[in-house]
Amino acid sequence: MTELPTVMHFVPESGERKLPDPLYTLDGDRVAAVEQWRQKRRPEIVELYRTFVFGREPLQRPSTLHFHVETTPGMMNGAAVRKQVEIRYEGSGGEGSIKLLLFIPTNRTKPSPLFLLINNRGLEHMDPERENVSPFWPAETILSQGFAAAVFNNADVDPDEHDDFQNGVHGIFDSKSEGRSPDAWGTIAAWAWGACRVMDYLETDSDIDSADVTLVGHSRGGKTALWAGAIDERFARVISNNSGCTGAALARGKKGETIGQINEKFPHWFNENYKWFKDREYELPFDQHMLLALMAPRPVYVTSATEDLWADPESEFLSLVYAEPVYKLYGLEGLGIKRMPLPDSPMHSRAMGYHLRTGKHDMTEYDWLQFITFASTSQ
Repeated sequence: MTELPTVMHFVPESGERKLPDPLYTLDGDRVAAVEQWRQKRRPEIVELYRTFVFGREPLQRPSTLHFHVETTPGMMNGAAVRKQVEIRYEGSGGEGSIKLLLFIPTNRTKPSPLFLLINNRGLEHMDPERENVSPFWPAETILSQGFAAAVFNNADVDPDEHDDFQNGVHGIFDSKSEGRSPDAWGTIAAWAWGACRVMDYLETDSDIDSADVTLVGHSRGGKTALWAGAIDERFARVISNNSGCTGAALARGKKGETIGQINEKFPHWFNENYKWFKDREYELPFDQHMLLALMAPRPVYVTSATEDLWADPESEFLSLVYAEPVYKLYGLEGLGIKRMPLPDSPMHSRAMGYHLRTGKHDMTEYDWLQFITFASTSQ
């Protein structure tokens, strides 16, 4: 495995979890200014995640990227314009495309802010005709509050299966002459790459305010949203719903799913280096509060569910708490609380938000209403 750097400073308040301090570099320098965070510590943390967790994508925007758009007015009883966008690309291993479904308010007077969902639940949750409306992506509700609503299916980018990285964008862009390195990108990184290509399109659409795009993901999609937000700062805010292990939840001291279990069940999600940390969470040179800190100064929102013990709500909440110092470096308020709020009692500042919803591992219209409130107050 790639040589591990040594963690020199820990957050005193984190107790037995012994969390690395996000405001100390690997050289042991204290980060005291935004410029120092931007130029040294933030790139250092991104590099740690590329090396030891998500992997290194072989390219960013392909030179072959192009868009095909079909527009249909009068949707949702006249309230929306529908755009069906095919985002096409090609590489040495063939061609691929991402199908983006987009609804824009008809009566807009300026470019619309937008919610973009990474859909990991199948095509039934993104019906273009709106004959079957799913609370997992309540586009009508989103539009009623003045936002555009967009969704793409993660399987378009890379199927969620372990086939030694032969399909999807891995098959298109990975080198065939060289073996995969221990830090080669996994499937979560591929899905995040897809979200970034959707943003490439959104920047070309004059109906969309591309400077006000909120990226949303649930579960494995929530992990993806956080990594996409870390590597692509064009996303104005990031919302991670029930993302658990290797998402918002701290690894040290986590209950429920562990690094060993997630890598055993989903060996294709992350790079090979990450598998070394089975039962070695305390040897990580980072923890998930540092992934959340990579969103700063952009707003970030984390959610949990009372019955989702596999994700560990407490560890999801505490990850936000320990990311606060980076937001404060920017002069922004965190949540302002150290203990988890009661169920169904959302808490947020302009920069950070959290709620614990009563119920199971899911994303509901209740969750979306909190996302809309958060985005509206953090614009």
